[in-house]
Amino acid sequence: MIVVLVVALATAIGGAVGTAQAQEGRVSSERQLLFYNHSYGVLDRETADAIEHSDYLRDFANFQVRTTTGAGGQTWTGRYLLGRETYLELFGVGDIAGPDGTLGSAGLGLSTERDGDLATVTERLRSEGVADPIEFLQTRDFGDGVPVPWFDAILTATEYDAFGAWAMEYRPEYFADPRSNTEPENFPGDVGRERVLSDDYRTHLMRDVTSVRIAVTEGDLADTVPLLRAGGFAVRSVTGGGVVAEGGGTVIRFDVAPRERAGFQRVEMSLNRPLKERHVERIGHSTLTVGPGSRAVWTFATDGTP
Repeated sequence: MIVVLVVALATAIGGAVGTAQAQEGRVSSERQLLFYNHSYGVLDRETADAIEHSDYLRDFANFQVRTTTGAGGQTWTGRYLLGRETYLELFGVGDIAGPDGTLGSAGLGLSTERDGDLATVTERLRSEGVADPIEFLQTRDFGDGVPVPWFDAILTATEYDAFGAWAMEYRPEYFADPRSNTEPENFPGDVGRERVLSDDYRTHLMRDVTSVRIAVTEGDLADTVPLLRAGGFAVRSVTGGGVVAEGGGTVIRFDVAPRERAGFQRVEMSLNRPLKERHVERIGHSTLTVGPGSRAVWTFATDGTP
């Protein structure tokens, strides 16, 4: 996740890329190289605790509460809703140390499906005005104190207000480690998302994340747009200064807001089977509406208020 990437890099590297506006109708780079992997958000404590202890979510999705150890020994404990290829990672205020643990902080991970595509993304970023994309290796410790290379990551900036996005490509060492419980490749060079997530989603309703909507500051959006374009997303401007990025089966919308109004707003998910009736589940200061049909919509109260 971006929190750990930035913690490891911030002491050595500073600054952000210049403002980049989404030009209406502009077509992104040719082939789609990056795909929605997961997004995370920091919610108010009441909502985070309600999510953690929700019986309904354990039926609805492959739901886990898990602590992960990454590069430099950094740890984080998140609440996870895991789908076939995509997932959500949710925190409460204070679950992460420092500014990243404040209400409204959020992040977005975009990953490649083919080995070597991250290098192409890096070159595309330079054509998008990011002169020096920041490279980083994330590791994972399975509990024995021996870090295993997990994924390579690319950042456009290490300074941000409340939101950061990164590109990532899973490493062969991670797939080769039996403790990762990953699946065999479907073709030579397959580093796709589906290999990393388990098939447990099949026994639940949630299949995948199909849309996310996040409020971000103007500066954070400016640092994110080049990455979306370099990854092959079709990016268009929307009223109010935000953008919508589409590609690979996921729609990502960013609305421009002041820092105090930043954060997760809405998530849409596909279901494994259609439902005839609608179910509404209130979870803290959020509402999960499941069905009718084959989709669910989860809305989050702005800045944690009812």
